[in-house]
Amino acid sequence: MRIIPAIDIIDGKCVRLSKGDYSTKKIYNESPLEVAKQFEAHGIQYLHLVDLDGAKSKHIVNHKILEEIASQTKLKIDFGGGLKTDEDLKIAFECGANQITGGSIAVKNPETFKSWLKKFGSEKIILGADAKNEMVAISGWTENSNEELIPFILKYLEEGIRSVICTDISKDGMLQGPSFALYKKIITECQSKRSPESTENAIKLIASGGISTFEELPKLAKIGCEGTIIGKAIYENRITLKQLENYIINAK
Repeated sequence: MRIIPAIDIIDGKCVRLSKGDYSTKKIYNESPLEVAKQFEAHGIQYLHLVDLDGAKSKHIVNHKILEEIASQTKLKIDFGGGLKTDEDLKIAFECGANQITGGSIAVKNPETFKSWLKKFGSEKIILGADAKNEMVAISGWTENSNEELIPFILKYLEEGIRSVICTDISKDGMLQGPSFALYKKIITECQSKRSPESTENAIKLIASGGISTFEELPKLAKIGCEGTIIGKAIYENRITLKQLENYIINAK
C-alpha cells in the first residue's frame, strides 16, 4: 500500500482543516516545500497536494507552490483543488503534477471530466469521491450533491477510471480513525464489476480522512486499499516519519 502524505495549502502555507471547515484552519508550516523535503528525506515517494484556495475560488491558485515542490524534489505529486477547465489542467501538468484529482468537476461537468480521462488516460486522472453519509460532497466540501457515493464511483469505473480517492468528511482531521467499513464496502462492490479474466482489483482505492495511528495502516492494506493519504496524524506527531520510512522499507 502506497503511503501518501498530504499538504493542504491556504495563502501559500501548509495547513490542516477539520471536516473541511475553513474556519478550523491551523497553520503547520509557512513553507510547503520544506515539509515536502522532510517527507522525501524519509523515503516517501508520493505527495497529495491540495489547493484549498483553488477549491474555494473554483480555479487553480497555488500552482507556483506545485511547481516549486515538483522542481526541487522527486516526489510524484497528485494535485487537486479547483481544477475546472482545460487551462487549469494544462497549468497543473506544466507545473509538474504527475496526476490530478477531479471531484466537483466530475459531478458538475461530467463531460469535461470524461474528456480529460480520454485525453490523458486513467494513470493521470484520479476521481475524487469525497462523501458525507455516503453522498458525494463538492466545492471544497461546502456543497452536497445528489450523487450517491458508490453508484457515482461505479459509473466512472465504467468510463475507465481506476484510481479513486475517497475521503469520509466526517472523519477528516478528527484523528478518530478511518472509515474501514466504508472502504471495504466500496472495494467489495467494485470487485463485483471486475471482468472475470482480470487478476487486478477493479479499483485502486486511496483511503483518506481520519488516519490517527500507525496500526491503522496494515488494516487498510488488508482491506485492499491501494494507498492511504495521511495528513494531520503526521503534523500532530501521532504517526512519525520514521515509522512511515520503516513501513516503506519493510514493504519492499
